Amino acid sequence: MRFGIRCLLLPLLASLLLGAAEPKLVPDVSQRNVEIRYSFTGAELLLFGAILYPGGRVPEHGADVAVVVKGPLEPIVVREKKKVAGIWMNVESARFRSAPAFYAVASSRPLRELVDERMAAIYELGLGNIQLSPSTGAPPDVQRRFETGFIDLMQRRQLYLENPKGVEISEGVLYRARLNIPARVPVGDYTAETFLIRDGRVVAGAVREIRIEKLGFERWMANAAEHWSFAYGLAAVLLSLLLGWGASAIANRR
Repeated sequence: MRFGIRCLLLPLLASLLLGAAEPKLVPDVSQRNVEIRYSFTGAELLLFGAILYPGGRVPEHGADVAVVVKGPLEPIVVREKKKVAGIWMNVESARFRSAPAFYAVASSRPLRELVDERMAAIYELGLGNIQLSPSTGAPPDVQRRFETGFIDLMQRRQLYLENPKGVEISEGVLYRARLNIPARVPVGDYTAETFLIRDGRVVAGAVREIRIEKLGFERWMANAAEHWSFAYGLAAVLLSLLLGWGASAIANRR
């Protein structure tokens, strides 16, 4: 009986000791709340922190760090235009259930040098590994074409970013990364994920929450458009007519 209990306890103790031997991350971000006002032209997020190694001993070869900021997730429909009889028309489309409205990744080295394809897919490291969750029954090659087109579109809008040398590590312990938040970034809840990578695998991870929201007049306008869409649209039309009439009156006086 005692021998059986020892056989059960030894693997458990070994796993606990091995887990304790893994390093830990102590991350933080420069802004937990990003406020969008009328003068907002973008922001720069500083992600920084420390790597705590067991016993305070930094390994000879050290480790690498990758940071990912993404959110909010939303369903989208991607449409493909083709020229039919000389007219550009929406011919095919694909629906995705959970596409991040913003995605930025930075790493201390190119991701392909840090992890293999399987590990990158598990942790969604890199633009080619974002899990968009397609909801259509299209063949894999068609889905992949739409995914590639969508990611390319978001890159051109500066909403999907990848920086293979965006993380600096000092003395093997302190790290920092700077990620740009564009002016057109959507409001909502975001996550800032930090991954410690060594020998091709993720050995530690940590998450911080970020909130991006509109304040002041911009927030009032956004709420009006969302909750009172008819009144908002009617007011926009009336304002356009008033401005057009005013411009015409000024031009006629001249």
